[in-house]
Amino acid sequence: MSSSVVRSSPRPLNLWLCLGIPALVALVLVLLEWTDLDMVLARMFYDPAAGGFIGHHSYFLENILHDRAKQLVIAFSVLAIVGFISSFFVTRLKPFKRELGCLVLSLGLATSFVTPMKAVTAVQCPWSLKEFGGKETYSELLSPRPATDKPGRCWPGGHAATGFTLFALFFVLRDRRPRLARRALVFAFTLGTVFSLGRMMQGAHFFSHNVWTAVFCWLICLGCYYFILYRPAFAVERVAVTRPANA
Repeated sequence: MSSSVVRSSPRPLNLWLCLGIPALVALVLVLLEWTDLDMVLARMFYDPAAGGFIGHHSYFLENILHDRAKQLVIAFSVLAIVGFISSFFVTRLKPFKRELGCLVLSLGLATSFVTPMKAVTAVQCPWSLKEFGGKETYSELLSPRPATDKPGRCWPGGHAATGFTLFALFFVLRDRRPRLARRALVFAFTLGTVFSLGRMMQGAHFFSHNVWTAVFCWLICLGCYYFILYRPAFAVERVAVTRPANA
């Protein structure tokens, strides 16, 4: 007698959709460099009569939405690391070792890419520009940087990455808990958007800076999931077990 044991693998992943949407967004962002959309949106939060950007001296935006919120995400990342290490020793966590490892790697990469890219691109923050009371000259992302003694450190958006890095939760949960994964996706997108808006109100970033950050974080988390957890070749595996006829 023979029987079959069915082991289900990761749910189908539409790479055309997962890669196509970020690619389209990136193309739109490049085209927007030919417009003044960033400047228009930044001016919405700038009030010369009030001495600068409306959120520049906001206790809530700086101390709560920026500092405390970032600390919470860092604390979550530390817990993820502890969980991953514990999965090598704690029986209950061993089945989740790969997911926890993917989560830790995603969180690490989706935040650590920001600082090196800031240094390489040297894009100025809105609050540093002459148009908003600063001394620096504006330049588009793909244009040469004007000479300055203080290169910018504002592209991509660091605080936005703190929120958008939680895209990792969506990918880690999508195979075991798809409904919860969708909620995690909405949460990560909402949190990243709120963080982005807060920093725009403070004059720390242009709109496009934060959208680029979301694209990078999504692609990093997608890549980690694809190479660590996703196994499309094993969508349905049947293991035949042969038993003696008189068994």
